[in-house]
Amino acid sequence: MYCLCYNSLSRTQVTLGQAYRLKELFNDLWSMPDKVSAEAFLKQWCEEVEKSKISAFMKFVKTVRSHWSGIIHFVETKITNRILEGINSKVQLAKRRARGYRNINNFINMIYFLCGKLKFDYPLYFT
Repeated sequence: MYCLCYNSLSRTQVTLGQAYRLKELFNDLWSMPDKVSAEAFLKQWCEEVEKSKISAFMKFVKTVRSHWSGIIHFVETKITNRILEGINSKVQLAKRRARGYRNINNFINMIYFLCGKLKFDYPLYFT
């Protein structure tokens, strides 16, 4: 009984250690200086994951391979779509807040109003 539990626990610890090492190693990708080194690093990392045979990481490798060019492009340019996602969030908020618009032009105007960072100079006094 004791040996069975100890062996199971020791195998779990090895797998946990490998998983943690692979996770930390993957974070080094974001500091790669150029496209060539990033591709070489990512290829080597994927091979290490395949050797480890950790199922969750194997699924992640499939995702990485399907988004390979986007990941490499980010490493090269450091450009993301976060600004577009922020604008989309504001547009969706405007749509929910209004619960519908009478026509599309009113909706477009509201998007410009919320996302356009327009500045209105209102008079400070009333006559």
